[in-house]
Amino acid sequence: MEKSLVLIKPDAVERNLIGKIIGRIEDSGMKLLALRMLLMGRKLAEKHYAVHADKPFFKGLVSYITSGPIVACVFGGENAVEVIRGVMGATDPAKAAPGTIRKAFAENIERNSVHGSDAPETAKEEIALFFSDKEIFG
Repeated sequence: MEKSLVLIKPDAVERNLIGKIIGRIEDSGMKLLALRMLLMGRKLAEKHYAVHADKPFFKGLVSYITSGPIVACVFGGENAVEVIRGVMGATDPAKAAPGTIRKAFAENIERNSVHGSDAPETAKEEIALFFSDKEIFG
């Protein structure tokens, strides 16, 4: 079973969208395997988004993701990364397809409600930042 990390970002938590987002992902056939609500610290945020460290938006991204509680989830299923990315939609909600999470809920490109792993290899690394193997069920 392929796994993917999903982060429900501060803007979505603030607007009580946790259940709706999880429901949409479950409706796509994915199984929820782990769930945790937390305040992401700066060190974890910088590690999680390290791939963007040299980009001009990095500082703002870290500041935003640490600005309020998030919900970290692990979902599993066949082609989990690809399926979940399809359900989430394009990073820029203005370019996201109708019916996707970001088209429905994102406020803008920064406050875009969700993060999802971009590849199975990345998913393994990202999941390990938030969960131990003993905390993942299924």
